[in-house]
Amino acid sequence: MKIGVLALQGAVAEHIRSIELAGAEGIAIKKVEELEQVQGLIIPGGESTTIGKLMRKYGFIEAILQFSDAGKPIFGTCAGLIVLAKSIEGQEEPHLGLMNITVARNAFGRQRESFETDLDVKGIEEPVRAVFIRAPLIRSVGDGVDVLSSYNDEIVTAREGHLLASSFHPELTDDYRLHQYFVDMVKASQAS
Repeated sequence: MKIGVLALQGAVAEHIRSIELAGAEGIAIKKVEELEQVQGLIIPGGESTTIGKLMRKYGFIEAILQFSDAGKPIFGTCAGLIVLAKSIEGQEEPHLGLMNITVARNAFGRQRESFETDLDVKGIEEPVRAVFIRAPLIRSVGDGVDVLSSYNDEIVTAREGHLLASSFHPELTDDYRLHQYFVDMVKASQAS
């Protein structure tokens, strides 16, 4: 099984390492046609406005919408969560607008206010190590969205069907269990 990591910006190599620890093959996706080779896609962190501009420039918006329409799982981390959201506070247009969530950008403050913590995540037995760097948060969720974890009563991980999103960077630790969760989502989607 192959899982792509959108390689426009962000910690691509780290995501690929975590995917491989979870037992799948990770592939950096630099061209739209490479999406045909993968059964799941991770949209990594970085700067959401820049990622959105690059996705538009290289034709990824329509391609990823089609990927999602085919029921293939997509996992957005940090800025990738913003890219997936239907609504972004203070911004008129969403990027992909796929996930029924409203997000706030940089809700946890600036770079120097970055932190690590252990989070309980629904569906994963032991707490997951989470790295928050200028992290967004999920202000609200709509119908069909399952909240998987919160930090200080703020939603930081959620799932809607074949879509998974986290405010934090699971790829920046040695804990690959959230990637394992996503790999399992991809396996389940293949089986159906």
